[in-house]
Amino acid sequence: MTKPEFAGVKAGVKVSPRAAAVKGAAVLAVVAGTLAGCSVTPVQPGIGDQSEPPALQDLPLPAGAVVDAPGQTPDAEVEAYDWPGSLRPDRESPEKRVPDIYKRGRIIVGVDQSQYLLSFRDNATGELKGFEVDLAREIARDIFRFPDRVDFRFVDSSKRTEALVSGQVDIVIRTMSITKERAAEVDFSVPYLDSSVRMLVPTSSHLDGAQDLSDERICVATGSNTVNIARENFPQHELLRTRTWTDCLMALQQYQAGLLVGDETILAGFAAQDPLTTVAGEPFATQHYAVGIPKGYDGLTRQVNSTLNRVRTDGTWDAMFKRWLGPHIAPRTAPQPIYREENND
Repeated sequence: MTKPEFAGVKAGVKVSPRAAAVKGAAVLAVVAGTLAGCSVTPVQPGIGDQSEPPALQDLPLPAGAVVDAPGQTPDAEVEAYDWPGSLRPDRESPEKRVPDIYKRGRIIVGVDQSQYLLSFRDNATGELKGFEVDLAREIARDIFRFPDRVDFRFVDSSKRTEALVSGQVDIVIRTMSITKERAAEVDFSVPYLDSSVRMLVPTSSHLDGAQDLSDERICVATGSNTVNIARENFPQHELLRTRTWTDCLMALQQYQAGLLVGDETILAGFAAQDPLTTVAGEPFATQHYAVGIPKGYDGLTRQVNSTLNRVRTDGTWDAMFKRWLGPHIAPRTAPQPIYREENND
């Protein structure tokens, strides 16, 4: 899959007053993908060290990054979407619900490979791990009786809908929240995880919430609906849009942005990787992650919802949450299913 090209890349780099105040602190210039599964020893400034921070102003922005000037309005609704719900599981067998997938012998799942805790590649083993990876394997278990019958494909955040519409993947499990715009092009399972939208900030910045911001540049990932959430909540701030969330983390570490605005589940993974950052502020919105499914493939929707119903009731969901997310975010239970009304005539 070719990567999208962006116009209007801004060469200059703005360093906020709060970031510049973090003098003497060495930069963790490490891409988050290489951090996944690894421990990081933070480099703290030496006592009495009055040296200036590294000169990062001349470093280029991450490839494909775009800086939006303040005042750009959201290009889609940011209000909560009154979603009618998904299809209720039926009593059919997987062989009848998804005959093409069953005959193929594996399910093709679009995922990320760098979102620590959710879907990331373990540097030690090369294996994909995380909450969303485990969920994909549970779906495969219910279709084939074997959880390893999964063909994982990396899908860029901005290409999730396209991957489903074009048939590159059977389903997408990649922090894909339910929005009105996406629901017009693809179908969704019932939600499998809820996440609030918050801020990731350098611990040394002492930013505790939106009320503490001055002129910090905010970073978000292109293709995420948090772009519009950030535009709605921070109209006076520059927005740095990067191709991936890991590029956002790198921009934060290099003082090219003062904070990230994103889903708490994603930010918690970054904070676990980089001890010099922390998740802060009150939630701006709530995201409902669901499995993306090609439009009109009702049998697959019912099959996925059947798995989600099982893992919610047999303790599997709780075990997955405890293993991956429990140590890093507030406790929660599996989202309650939302099913649409159906005409059974």
